[in-house]
Amino acid sequence: MSLSTLQSLFAYKAWANSELFKLLSTLPPNRAEQLHSCVRTLNHIYVVDRIFRSHLSGEPCLFDATNTRDTPLLNQLQEDVNVTDAWYVNYVAELTDSAQFEALSFTFTDGDAGRMSREEILLHVITHGGYHRGNVGEILKSISVSPPRDLYSKFLHVSEPTRREA
Repeated sequence: MSLSTLQSLFAYKAWANSELFKLLSTLPPNRAEQLHSCVRTLNHIYVVDRIFRSHLSGEPCLFDATNTRDTPLLNQLQEDVNVTDAWYVNYVAELTDSAQFEALSFTFTDGDAGRMSREEILLHVITHGGYHRGNVGEILKSISVSPPRDLYSKFLHVSEPTRREA
């Protein structure tokens, strides 16, 4: 995959997360149970993003499971996700062609050994987040709230309006 595509995908991920957090902040207080489920799911995405960030960077991993025992407040999670999204955007902006194919060995939180290229890790982070944002969308639909249109094609046309020109 080209580095420019990876860069575009991580800009999209940050945009999609921002759109979803914006909507969640407007849920009425009588939807606390559903909001909690949404935050738990988004926290899982965040924790997995951080775990794979540690694999990519060689930093110590702060997590020993794919979610935390306690559920963060929505606004705190949003801040943490924004910081992590910015890290990934910067990471792929500085990634070289040769480095993206480098294989890294690591240990999954369940103790199993893993080995993936940097590119494979990055694609996992993108697809994993998209999958679980879809789970949040289903929770929102169950309470008659339309989720954001989390589409890569929409992001491309919003971020580059000239694509709409003939």
